[in-house]
Amino acid sequence: MSGRTRLTVFGALATLLTAWSLAPLVESSGWLVQAALLLAVQAAVGAGGRRVPLARSLTVGAQLLVSLLLLAFLFAGKAESTGSGPLAFLVTDFAGLFQQGVRDVGEFAIPAPLTDGIRLLLLAGVLLVGLVVDALAVTLRTAAAAGLPLLALYSVAAGLSAGQGQPWLAFLLAGAGYLMLLLSEGRDRLAQWGRVFGGAPEARTPASAASGYGANGAGGARAVAPVRTGRRIGAVALGLALAVPAALPSLGAGMLGAQGEDAPSAGGGGGTISAVNPLVSLQSSLNAQDNRVVMKYRTDSPQLGEQYLRILALDEFNGVRWEASARPLTDVPQRLPNPSGLTAEVRENAVEVRTTVSAADTYAQRYLPMPYPATQVDIPGKWRFEPAGRTLVGDQLGKDRFQNVQGAQYTVRSLLLRPTAEQLQSAPPANAAVHAEYTKLPDNLPPVVAETARRVTQGAKDDYARAVKLQDFFAVSGGFRYDTKVSSGTGSQAIVRFLEDKEGFCVHFAFSMAAMSRTLGIPARVAVGFTPGEKQSDGTVNVSMRDAHAWPELYFEGVGWTRFEPTPRSGITLPDYSRPEAPAPQPSASSAAPSPSAAAPSAAPSQSGEACPPAQKKLGECGGPVAQQSTGSGSGGVSAGTVLAWTVLVLLVAAVPLLPLLWRRRVRERRLGSGDVLAAWRELGDCAWDVGVPPDEALSPRGAAGRIVLLGRLEGEAAEAVHRVAGAVERALYAPPGAAGAYAGLSADVLTARTALLAATDRPTRLRALLLPRSGSRLATAFSARLSAWSAALTRLGTRIRLPLRTRG
Repeated sequence: MSGRTRLTVFGALATLLTAWSLAPLVESSGWLVQAALLLAVQAAVGAGGRRVPLARSLTVGAQLLVSLLLLAFLFAGKAESTGSGPLAFLVTDFAGLFQQGVRDVGEFAIPAPLTDGIRLLLLAGVLLVGLVVDALAVTLRTAAAAGLPLLALYSVAAGLSAGQGQPWLAFLLAGAGYLMLLLSEGRDRLAQWGRVFGGAPEARTPASAASGYGANGAGGARAVAPVRTGRRIGAVALGLALAVPAALPSLGAGMLGAQGEDAPSAGGGGGTISAVNPLVSLQSSLNAQDNRVVMKYRTDSPQLGEQYLRILALDEFNGVRWEASARPLTDVPQRLPNPSGLTAEVRENAVEVRTTVSAADTYAQRYLPMPYPATQVDIPGKWRFEPAGRTLVGDQLGKDRFQNVQGAQYTVRSLLLRPTAEQLQSAPPANAAVHAEYTKLPDNLPPVVAETARRVTQGAKDDYARAVKLQDFFAVSGGFRYDTKVSSGTGSQAIVRFLEDKEGFCVHFAFSMAAMSRTLGIPARVAVGFTPGEKQSDGTVNVSMRDAHAWPELYFEGVGWTRFEPTPRSGITLPDYSRPEAPAPQPSASSAAPSPSAAAPSAAPSQSGEACPPAQKKLGECGGPVAQQSTGSGSGGVSAGTVLAWTVLVLLVAAVPLLPLLWRRRVRERRLGSGDVLAAWRELGDCAWDVGVPPDEALSPRGAAGRIVLLGRLEGEAAEAVHRVAGAVERALYAPPGAAGAYAGLSADVLTARTALLAATDRPTRLRALLLPRSGSRLATAFSARLSAWSAALTRLGTRIRLPLRTRG
């Protein structure tokens, strides 16, 4: 294996090993096999281009073109066409799939599903890095610089997959790939100097044995091969890079420590946690395309419509966002304490229900989803309990690793509270501590929020009546529209914009009602979790991505934290206690909370929704928008535009090998059509070069003509034509001005010689002369000369600019 071939192989291998660090970002690693095959083809094209040899720029261009064509064939038909005509596939579909991949990256949490868009981004990125590595390490022979694109690829993967997979293994593979690339280049460079230093030890003479000195140096030690030394140094350096960080103590809290949402809890009986805000990904969950099932559960609850799975509560509003307060954690007790504010009278009417939950392997959430209020939790693993929010959070398992719900199976006992409207109406004021903490508002809250709250609740005599009026304002009478595509701002200005535009999703409704409740003196917070889900035929309930939800919880002394539903979302019913009038019969458990996955919410209000009476709308008995039948024209088979696009693509691919042929034909016509003797002579020399007779600038025209006749095996008329062209060149160069005369048969003689040169060669040589002419290297030479001229001009310009500056200085 030659040095260049070895560098090509190790360059592709180093890229593939580094690309392995991207594996934890997606659920499936099957794309790595495709990446390996594409890298192999890309490297083979580069090796073939260098063997021809092509100019460096042409080699890189050929690799880029082949890579694009491979991606185009691999992802053909993966995206629906949004354009028409031949360019629909070549441009519109390919760009659309890229945009879809970018949207998928923003929507899905790690590990994301391997959608076509994400797969395209991964393969395109790996191929681009592989092309740069091959160009630097093999084409330009600077393997050390090839570490920069490899480092960029590894850094992106390591930054996005923090806490996922095995980072030490990814680093080991990436480092080993780069090390092998460097050693391969070092071996190739040493081989160019001749024999590698070292070798077998020479025989020691008795004199040298007696004195202790051999032929190779002191003590008879022989020189060690530099390549072997380099391997040892590289292996030791790689080992130290893995071992030293593991041996050093990790940094604690502080600028470089874990803080904020990733702050670990203490390992004993105390500790605090700054909870992550799950609303960052809630909108992405609602808009998720695959709508994955994240949990399944069974429950003996008589009211499935009340079976919300709550993750945590956001109880602090700082004017920028709602977030969970940093609170102390305790060990999970055998029996959770009674909910705050709950009296014995309300507790007597409650029913304790049992729910068994099974979380999907793809759902990695540190906070345990469970019905509220839970009284007992049975779950394996290391978990901690936050009493104020009644939340279970995963404890720290190791450096950058935390317990989560991924793949867990657990059982929760919880209370199904059934407060009545009378109990909520007669609730006494909240105790001073609860009122002071949960009615705090930022100083920058716009006055319009409080003014709207007072206007909406005008005439209400108690906090319960005010809460119901606020709920009705958002869910029924206020003209608000549910739309998951609206920007999910969480600050004070986002609430004002929501009240003006009257469109948003559960985040906007929950945040606005909680903030407006606090302006009225009602303790409020925002809960985040999932709606009850969709009941299956076997009795289980599926909870999917689009069941993610946020809702306000208001505090009433004697009842505790109570759920309200201001979001006018299909499949959500209002709680019984929020209906002061006599309600209609409660829907059955199987239909109480159909999953939004059955029909995605429409961005515009449906006709049925507009005609639905407010009373029925309030009870959640209005049907969701009817799904429209697709009227696209793409379901009737392959369209004419698709056929035309594929035809154009095939023609373009077929035309690529003809480009050198067309270029040479154009150059020949221009030279022979100019009537210039020297241009015709250059054309004759290039024709001979294309069939294997390289030019020799040291020869005279007559000597060069004889060389072409001899090596090109020309006879008769063809040989005479070559000599006639050479004679015309001599007359043009050496004859007195005006004595040379015109040469009428110049072009015919050059074409005669070219035909004879092609006929005198075998078929492979003739095909190469036509399809890959050797004289094409003049392009690279001309381009390099032009670059040198530009560089010299810039240097002279810089010198002229610096001289006046030095003079002034």
